[in-house]
Amino acid sequence: MKFGLKTTLAAAVALSLSACVSTTTSEQLSEATQGELRSAQAQARDQYRHPIETLTFFGIEPDMTVVEVSPGGGWYTDILAPLLKDKGTLYAAHFPADSDVKYYQRSLAGFKEKMANTRAYSEIRLTEFYPGTHHNIAPEGSADMVLTFRNLHNWYMNADEQGVKEAMRAFHTALKPGGVLGIVDHRLPETRDSGKAKRSGYVKESWVIALAQEAGFELVAKSEINANPKDFANHPKGVWTLPPSLSLGEEDRAKYEAIGESDRMTLKFIKPQ
Repeated sequence: MKFGLKTTLAAAVALSLSACVSTTTSEQLSEATQGELRSAQAQARDQYRHPIETLTFFGIEPDMTVVEVSPGGGWYTDILAPLLKDKGTLYAAHFPADSDVKYYQRSLAGFKEKMANTRAYSEIRLTEFYPGTHHNIAPEGSADMVLTFRNLHNWYMNADEQGVKEAMRAFHTALKPGGVLGIVDHRLPETRDSGKAKRSGYVKESWVIALAQEAGFELVAKSEINANPKDFANHPKGVWTLPPSLSLGEEDRAKYEAIGESDRMTLKFIKPQ
């Protein structure tokens, strides 16, 4: 994968946008990423996920109303919850309670346990999201920001392109005019066949942008914060071949650890005024 003028421009845009975030917010983000909620294992992944830089790029502030879609075990929630607890509002649009998928049930139960036993999680407002069935992620027009990290590929695999379209519409409905949609996902090279790569966990950046625009969003910036030029997105078990899953076990483990986590797009959209 090559990174040329477009990458340089995107990096410059990200840098200029990050300057808009206040010093206080920067300090609070730093404190949250180093806070007691986060294990050493979680912090070790910061080198690939760049949470401070990513959230700064999206323009987060501690007094915002933010929706995190499909938070899973709460890797990003452990940063967002303490950041927003005092002045902001955090909605966690988790798996539906009525789902019969065992993994979804376990994930939701674990998240609810954290809400019950973790002070920073105590003010989180739990909602439900699944494309095609559960779309009410927050009251209509209430959110300053909707964030989703490495989820679009799952909706595509489970509910086809229609599932991603439904997700985009739900995000658009929840956001205020001028609100921000921030997306991070595994990036498929534009020259590859999307159909053949559907089960790989990678999706094309151009495809994501087109579906967001179809839902009424405007792309305002891209960033290469989460890019990984070592990842060519062509692995025996898709993105799960790489860390942290390492789905091949010990087979070529050193090779995949040397690549690191996936190459990822980082896209910032707005809902027009």
